Amino acid sequence: MLLTLSSLNVTAQDQVKIPAGISIAIKAGNASELSKYMNSTIELLLLDKEDFYKKNVAETILSDFFNAYHSKDFNIMHQGAKNDAQYAIGNLKTERGDFRVYILLKKVNQELLIHVIRIEPDDGK
Repeated sequence: MLLTLSSLNVTAQDQVKIPAGISIAIKAGNASELSKYMNSTIELLLLDKEDFYKKNVAETILSDFFNAYHSKDFNIMHQGAKNDAQYAIGNLKTERGDFRVYILLKKVNQELLIHVIRIEPDDGK
């Protein structure tokens, strides 16, 4: 009985993982691929930009960021879920510095879509 409960716990933890394609797109600095996981409108907080943007505008802003800050690596440090929302916090290493990335996904018609992307300088605090 104890083994069954612990295996159920592992399964529940596996369910809170964000889609792997999101991490792969960020690591590659591929805004076009990342946009496939976005809601039609997202809140984007990126350097001096902070607003709600249509998906295509957010993709352009992210593309400009990835062109200016070439991605070297991206690792998810923490992720979780509550109700119909999932989130991930990761570290993005670029040629021009490190960034903390926060992603919030919510279910829309049974599909998890990005609603918030926050990318801020990681000053090591």
